[in-house]
Amino acid sequence: MKTLVCSSQPSLFLSKSSPWKLKNQTHHHTTLQIPNRHSKTLYPHANAKGFGSNAPANSTIKQKPTNEFSNKDGNGDNEEIPQVVFERMLVRIAVSVGLPMAVGIAVLKFFGVVKEQQLWDVPLWVPFLTTLFFFGTSALGLPYGALSTSWNPDKKGSLLGLEEAQQNWVEIWKEEEDEDKSNIS
Repeated sequence: MKTLVCSSQPSLFLSKSSPWKLKNQTHHHTTLQIPNRHSKTLYPHANAKGFGSNAPANSTIKQKPTNEFSNKDGNGDNEEIPQVVFERMLVRIAVSVGLPMAVGIAVLKFFGVVKEQQLWDVPLWVPFLTTLFFFGTSALGLPYGALSTSWNPDKKGSLLGLEEAQQNWVEIWKEEEDEDKSNIS
């Protein structure tokens, strides 16, 4: 009811034609009308400073040296992952996320059935801790699935991927240190 009362009162900042009555309006305004001020025409600014043709002539842009892992633009951050490695990574992530989540849901269902059948009055903290453990393990499965995959297209890797995870972890931090050193100099 309050909304209906408020909507019947005219707004103070609307121009002569209301924007809600677009069916009756024959032309569209391109100006912004502000009370007690002059009308201003708004224009979009397509070229931001430093981009496009507005870049200063004396600006110099440092480019990183290209190496064998860089893409065509010289940016090593956008390396393309080989399709074989990508598929392996997807399988590992699906297993390392899906398996703990499925076990967590099964354990919750088990505790529910046990409590319904009145076999054991399960304390509330038991399902809470098991849910926290299994769903937390599931959340950690995403980075572990990516790290435990062999990033070499020719090498399949081990079942659990512990060796690959150790190698890839060192490789990630080595690239980070190299990038930090190049940004400093």
